[in-house]
Amino acid sequence: MKILHVIRSSGFAGAERHIAVLASGQQQAGHDVRVVGGEPVAMRSALVDGVELVVAGDRVLPVARAVHHAADGADVVHVHMTAAEIAVSLAGTVRRDFPPVVATRHFAAPRGRGPLGPLGAGVARRLVQEQIAISRFVQQSIDGGSVVVYAGTEDQPDSFPQRTRPRQILMAQRLEPEKHADLGLEAFARAGLASDGWTLTIAGDGTERASLEHQASRLGVDGSTEFVGRVSDLPDRLGQAAIFLAPTPGEHFGLSVIEAMAAGTPVVADGSGGHLESLGTVGSAGLFASRDAEAAAARLRQLADSESDRDLLGAGLQARQREMFTVERQVTATDAVYRQVVAR
Repeated sequence: MKILHVIRSSGFAGAERHIAVLASGQQQAGHDVRVVGGEPVAMRSALVDGVELVVAGDRVLPVARAVHHAADGADVVHVHMTAAEIAVSLAGTVRRDFPPVVATRHFAAPRGRGPLGPLGAGVARRLVQEQIAISRFVQQSIDGGSVVVYAGTEDQPDSFPQRTRPRQILMAQRLEPEKHADLGLEAFARAGLASDGWTLTIAGDGTERASLEHQASRLGVDGSTEFVGRVSDLPDRLGQAAIFLAPTPGEHFGLSVIEAMAAGTPVVADGSGGHLESLGTVGSAGLFASRDAEAAAARLRQLADSESDRDLLGAGLQARQREMFTVERQVTATDAVYRQVVAR
């Protein structure tokens, strides 16, 4: 099958990573895949050989023009995010033979909340024949029907035992207000782990970085907190960390969480949103009451105090990732959606 993925973006964050993993898995499964959008260097690096990358920038009209040409011969167009849906809708107005369109909904919100409002939402959904939601949490919040297909990640070798790992807690996310990295930093400070030789590494960047650095100083944990910015070796870091901390409330799914699960790294996460469908399927040991820094600190302290608990939770999470959140499973479920729309 010839598949065209489209996103109106010149960045590389969660949605772009989602596309790169899926497109690569589809190519390896024997499909012919093209991708329009994403920051060129990062996207190209994340895609396997054989996937064609079309650079189109982050404006709707150039993306629409790119889609008009890239859709030649495609069996299905798979679009991600509302702006890309609008670009695909525009491209489809000048072609009578436009392929069927599947949309993945990445955010737990209905269309129409952006600058173009209901008008933009109407244009965006015009050609969409089927929707994929990345979690039940998203499915329950969006407009229109959808099929839940969980993201996958590559299996990793059996996890390293905790006795070989440094006393390091890792956070990896965009440093933007909605991600609530401040809650994670507060939890680390309240847990009092710095005095026991534990450190907190924060990977990622954004508008909140300076504020978070000031917060670390105010809380007295600046000496044990390291801000490393965007990193290209996240899988290695996940495999080396003793604990992964995911403080975002209402996370739509949480790709980094399943990557930590794949590494056999115990996860402490806000007990809401998509975290309930990934980490929560193994039990509540890693979940804390949503937006509660004191509860998060207690979870961190509990795991930090018990090497055996960390090993047990990490092994359980790795087993669940291999069962539910593999690239092969994601590709197979997505193929089923494609076959339905192509057959109509």
